[in-house]
Amino acid sequence: MSIESSEQVLDYPLRAPTALEPPEEWAKLRQGCPVAHVRLPSGDSAVLLTRYSDVRQVLADPRFTRQLGKDGAAKLSEEGGSVFETEEAASLTEGHERWRRLLHKSFTAKRVQAMQPRIEAMADQLIDDMVRQGPPADLVAGLAFPLPVWVICELLGIPDIDRDKLAFWSNAMLNMSQYTRQEMEQAQVEFAQYMTAHIAAKRAAPGEDLLSELVAAVDDGHPLTERELMMIGQGILVAGHETTSNTIAKMMAMLLSERSRWEQLLADPSLVRTAVEEVLRFDANAGFGLPRFITEEIEVSGQKLAGGTTVICNMAAANRDEQAYERADTMDLTRSPNPHLTFGVGPHSCVGQALARTELQTTLNVLLRRLPTLELAIPSEQLARREGLLIGGLERVPVRW
Repeated sequence: MSIESSEQVLDYPLRAPTALEPPEEWAKLRQGCPVAHVRLPSGDSAVLLTRYSDVRQVLADPRFTRQLGKDGAAKLSEEGGSVFETEEAASLTEGHERWRRLLHKSFTAKRVQAMQPRIEAMADQLIDDMVRQGPPADLVAGLAFPLPVWVICELLGIPDIDRDKLAFWSNAMLNMSQYTRQEMEQAQVEFAQYMTAHIAAKRAAPGEDLLSELVAAVDDGHPLTERELMMIGQGILVAGHETTSNTIAKMMAMLLSERSRWEQLLADPSLVRTAVEEVLRFDANAGFGLPRFITEEIEVSGQKLAGGTTVICNMAAANRDEQAYERADTMDLTRSPNPHLTFGVGPHSCVGQALARTELQTTLNVLLRRLPTLELAIPSEQLARREGLLIGGLERVPVRW
């Protein structure tokens, strides 16, 4: 395939040869067409950025956010209505920085560090169940999917019995094609009803959890509104469950797909921290990318983008940029520094990245300790992608030990 001009329109998302490999077009776009015109699943037009410097420039610009409910913004999917596209999301732009400030105060390194033993205990419990049932096992169903939702329930003070409900709502609210708009809206309604009752319960009887802290928090003399608390709850669930769940599964698939990687970690578990960062950088199946709505004209890679343009920042493609990394297409578990863009950058970067890193590092440490003989039960090229969600993932990761 040749990409000669910025006038050529590509269908987006781009298809990759396997679940762990990048689309062939990425390298060609970075070199020859870094500002590419694409057609989204909805049929709407957008611009795709694949270079590290360009993606970083747009994500770091505080003027542009992912509020795709605004007039003129492209719809991502035919059904529309992803969490980025609701009027609710668009109308919360002004209050966004306020509750981000409060979340930053609550998502401290100290709080995350304090959660680490609990996360380790949860991982051990889930692995106990896998071991009891015996191999082969699916790492997605057995560990990667349940663990982050257990962590979020603990974080928000939600009872264990409601874990499954939260997992379903999380899936449905990241609709692309897997759920109808009606199912997605129903999930949002059910989640809103649940959270309204849960927030009221925390007001009446606060606990030690993050939600109790936010209910009591005051910013510039003003407490958070019910609506803001609801959106924070939704944001933590959607961002904190799906992304981490999928990344745990992809991390293990990447590390086990080439035996030398797993053996390198078994020989030197102190590499877990840099290995996790390299997993985050090297992930070719990260999903849709971050949409940004450009409200005024800017210049990117020498090209002018008019106000009213929807831009897709593909961090996974940018993380493979040869201009930003030596041996960008090689997975190096010792790579440091590693300034990848996976969590975004600037004022809108991921608030929960410290928690995500802790979950990934803890899961990897527990698996190295508990199941050193772990291996994929099928060839890595047979791993199937999860389809229909904004976030890239794997349907199953069959393993044995």
